[in-house]
Amino acid sequence: MKPGIRLIENENNPIEQTQPASALNRDGELLDAYSRAVVGAAEKVSPSVVNIEIKRHIPQRARSSAAPHEVHGSGSGFIFTPDGFVLTNSHVVSKASAIEVALSDGSRYQADLIGDDPYTDLAVIRITAPKLEPVIMGNSRHVRVGQLAIAIGNPYGFQCTVTAGVVSALGRSLRASSGRLIDDVIQTDAALNPGNSGGPLVNSHGEVIGVNTAIIMPAQGICFATAVDTAKVIVGQLLKQGKVKRGFIGVAGQNILLPRRMVRFHELPVESGVQVAALESGSPAQTAELREGDIIIGYDNHPVAGIDDLHRLLTEDCVDKTASIVVLRRAQKITLQIVPKELPAK
Repeated sequence: MKPGIRLIENENNPIEQTQPASALNRDGELLDAYSRAVVGAAEKVSPSVVNIEIKRHIPQRARSSAAPHEVHGSGSGFIFTPDGFVLTNSHVVSKASAIEVALSDGSRYQADLIGDDPYTDLAVIRITAPKLEPVIMGNSRHVRVGQLAIAIGNPYGFQCTVTAGVVSALGRSLRASSGRLIDDVIQTDAALNPGNSGGPLVNSHGEVIGVNTAIIMPAQGICFATAVDTAKVIVGQLLKQGKVKRGFIGVAGQNILLPRRMVRFHELPVESGVQVAALESGSPAQTAELREGDIIIGYDNHPVAGIDDLHRLLTEDCVDKTASIVVLRRAQKITLQIVPKELPAK
């Protein structure tokens, strides 16, 4: 028998096992280390994860006579301050008539909605309870593709379910129910199911790196989490003012490719733009004398190649500040002055 080779018996026939015993030991040690990392992170974070149950009133005009006047829903969230602030998804608690939070020890508390932002699908609620254990908020700048990612939540009501995988990709964009893109989204293959929404995505140290947000049905292994750095910015505004301010100009538009001759003639930095399909009455766009059919190609000295570019530029900082907006009107390129207003609440 060769050195370092072991024999195993299979129906009285000796078979050489070609993997050295030392390699088997190393594999075992790696698996043990992986298990310890997942177990440690789960034990550290699970006491901070909550189950959220909501009631949502359905107005008479929005339902048939046989439909229930109230519906129930559930999701996940996590405590991020010792005084009871809980981070979750907007779609979990939006328009809820009642919110109840169940802690990991089974105790239940009524919660108040502090604020929600459907444009990033994040919301903050608050409970009053003793001896709460907040999570440790990490940062998403240090996240790397391939690193361990652990999701904790309450899928289908099964409390504190733990799944593990890796970070599959970074910097993804995900379209929220509002139609706007959520930028800097983390893609992971840590399994998520309905009810996981709002739960934390954590690294091997038990630090939150994202807020679990969405899955693609019926795909397997494609799940998304809003990066924690984005969440920190949104949470700060929700705690301060209960909402997130964004700019609004009042146009409905569609992306359109520009004729090549027009791009060359005007030496444009973009080959597409936003064609104005409609203007809201009394809106900043109407005041600025935009017209239906105009093609927006620039805003505040930035090129605009599509609706998503325009959304990214209409931030809180632009509200009530005069900016230039560049449009193509027939064959002419013209510059107008516009003053965005605050985006109305949904």
